[in-house]
Formats: sequence, C-alpha cells, structure tokens
Amino acid sequence: MEIDSPAIRDGAAIWRIARDSRTLDLNPSYSYLLWCRDSAATSVVARGADGEVIGFVTGYIRPDRPRVLAVRQVAVDQAQRGRGIAATLLDGLTTKAGAAGGLDAVETTITPDNHASIRLFTSFAQRHGAAVDRTVLFSSELFPEAGHLPEFLHRIGPPAPPPP
Repeated sequence: MEIDSPAIRDGAAIWRIARDSRTLDLNPSYSYLLWCRDSAATSVVARGADGEVIGFVTGYIRPDRPRVLAVRQVAVDQAQRGRGIAATLLDGLTTKAGAAGGLDAVETTITPDNHASIRLFTSFAQRHGAAVDRTVLFSSELFPEAGHLPEFLHRIGPPAPPPP
C-alpha cells in the first residue's frame, strides 16, 4: 500500500468509495474531482498494489485558523476494511499537513451513531497523546432535512508525532 496525494483522475474512485460506504454524506461526483484538484495538499489516498485508490481522507486547513486541519471525509473500500488503512491514512495526512506549517489541532464532525469514526478519531488521539474535546457543532434543527442527527465537533490537539 502507498499513501499518496490525490490526483484529479482519482476523483471517480473516491466518489465510488464514499458512495459505497453508506455512512458518508455523498457529494456530487463533480465535488470529488474539484477536491482532488483544489485540496490535494490537504488530502491523501491509499493505493493498492495495482495503483488503484482503496481509501482516502479529505481535509482542508481552516482559513481562520491556519494551524487547524479539518478532516472532511474518511473512507476505505469495503474489501479493504479492517486492515488499519483509515488510521494509516489519517496519520499520513497529519504528518503531511504538519510538515507544511505545523498543526495545533485536528478537527472533524461525527454523528453520534457513527461508531467507526468515533473509534478512529479516539484511537488517533491516543496514538498522538492528544486530548479530545467534543461539543455539538451543528444541532439537528439546523439541517433542512428531518431526522438528521447532530454533528459533534471532535477537536484533537495538539497532536504529537505517532510513536515509531
């Protein structure tokens, strides 16, 4: 497996992995193409032995807080799950983003029913010796569709490099 920056040609594969996850809010395929073009510096993909994308993490540096990495989406191809790929991707992305200017925190939002993401980011915090602060960022009432669960902001920081 290789950790790499996404290229525009990876957008369709990233969209398919997001769609097949059945947990992520699926964006239009066009959005993933744009993400690969405009946010490649703050995103990573995992490539299998054949070079195909088997997982991804998309993120961005918050404009108002240039030392905070906001992680937007994390997904791994169903056939590749359970191998630690999401954790490896997240570590790789934070190393990459930290090298570009240092990180004070990593932020993501997670609904309370997404247990896999909660475990992923809790274990990330533990590996990096960082505290996790959880607060409601977007309450259910803010979403236009009925039944959307609240989005909890998980702020992790400051992250230390993972142990060798």
